[in-house]
Amino acid sequence: MPSRTLPNFTTKEVAANNKPKSCWVTLGSKVFDVTEFLESHPGGGELIMKYAGKDVSEIMKDEIQHMHSENAYDALDEFLIGFVAGDPVLKTALESDHPHDILPLPPNKSGAQELRENGAAEHVPTKTAAGTIDMSSAEGLFRGDMDLKEDYRKHKFLNLEEPLLMQVWNGGFSKDFYLKEVHRARPYRNGGSPPLFGNFLEPLSKTAWWVIPVVWWPFVTYGSWLAYSGMPSAWQFAAYWVTGLGLWTLVEYGLHRGLFHVDKYLPDNRVGITAHFLLHGIHHYVPMDRYRLVMPPTLFVVLATPFYKLAHTVFYWDWYVAMAVFCGGIFGYTLYDCTHYFLHHKQLPSFYRQLKSYHFDHHWKDHENGFGVTSRFWDRVFGTELVMPDLSKRIKVS
Repeated sequence: MPSRTLPNFTTKEVAANNKPKSCWVTLGSKVFDVTEFLESHPGGGELIMKYAGKDVSEIMKDEIQHMHSENAYDALDEFLIGFVAGDPVLKTALESDHPHDILPLPPNKSGAQELRENGAAEHVPTKTAAGTIDMSSAEGLFRGDMDLKEDYRKHKFLNLEEPLLMQVWNGGFSKDFYLKEVHRARPYRNGGSPPLFGNFLEPLSKTAWWVIPVVWWPFVTYGSWLAYSGMPSAWQFAAYWVTGLGLWTLVEYGLHRGLFHVDKYLPDNRVGITAHFLLHGIHHYVPMDRYRLVMPPTLFVVLATPFYKLAHTVFYWDWYVAMAVFCGGIFGYTLYDCTHYFLHHKQLPSFYRQLKSYHFDHHWKDHENGFGVTSRFWDRVFGTELVMPDLSKRIKVS
């Protein structure tokens, strides 16, 4: 019987496993590695390969091809390797006031109820009372039943019950193994925070979203007043301040793509891997952790200092101009961090719901694209816009 704690895969990762040496299929939200089953499939391995990396829900119910029995569904149990959040599940999470109840899969009981109410119950991974996978109902496997230590024993990565930092540092992981596992999201106690340091430093790793405006807006206000007081007109001040705000969107994209997702160039050693985990890897590993969605003020001071010096280097001719640009940029950062939290945990107006959908696609479909959080503008400029087709249109193969 498979572990009750299984990773979440992106749809891109599932689609990439479409070869005879690695053949995955999905059934709703469940992902199966059927590579070893190709030779023994009664209909022949060629039929499975037609659907490699795709969903088999329709073909398994197709009376013309072959209506599969309950035994066939039960046989898939031993090949279950994880979950994928398809469009019905993502749509429910996007419209939910508590998306952390649903994602990562499996949902908790409240999340499962929302999925049922939205007609996505068939996409919920469940177990029967006997412990086998139930392909037809949504009453069994909930997040509260999960054994986090079992996930560690099965996948040999991180035990979410123990401090994570030293596990990463001492884990001896190769870069390829680390990147594969860290991008497979795990749920943790309904949006809670797993231990990172496990000592007196733990509070420094957690930040509530409201800390960001409380800490930084007074500095932005004071700095903006200083800049305004030294400039000849309000219009000139506003122009430079808005310039800083606009430049932040480029910095946001650059940091997300060039620092947080520098996977290809990540050093294959524990220093590089641990730094990656602290900066952003932990967010992809436990994406619904509500206290690690915004940057701790202590870390932001470290990152903001070189940008302060850069602003005064680029706009060297006028200290007040440089200050206006810098303050506009810092305000942009605060909007980014708050937006990031709300995208993960709050219901939003229609415009922001599009951003929420875009950011969820980055997490649940393709983490190698879609780096913009407050806007997809720079993704379009640099060719990393995440455009994923509707999964329902990819179920059938001609």
